[in-house]
Amino acid sequence: MTISELQSDVDGWIRTVGVRYFSELTNMTILTEEVGELARIMARKYGDQSFKASEKDADLGDEMADVLWVLVCLANQTGVDLTAALEKNFEKKKVRDATRHRDNPKLG
Repeated sequence: MTISELQSDVDGWIRTVGVRYFSELTNMTILTEEVGELARIMARKYGDQSFKASEKDADLGDEMADVLWVLVCLANQTGVDLTAALEKNFEKKKVRDATRHRDNPKLG
């Protein structure tokens, strides 16, 4: 699935099953909530915290997909073509960071 297809599929789902998009502010808040859920799993799986019994079935991929879903919703409702935005962002990084990380002694 391409990013463009993802944006289209999410839009189709929202307009049929989801009825309509939540407001942009509501979706921004939901995105923050979803990132928090992802952070909780990361802290427990890769950090120093341990899972609670109720979190034993936590699915890292599912939480990442939730974050992506809401981000795509925000892109759709604000008119952002994520393919174009990512291509432009990648070009910026290729120029700005061409040697930045290679020259960073902390990464060597």
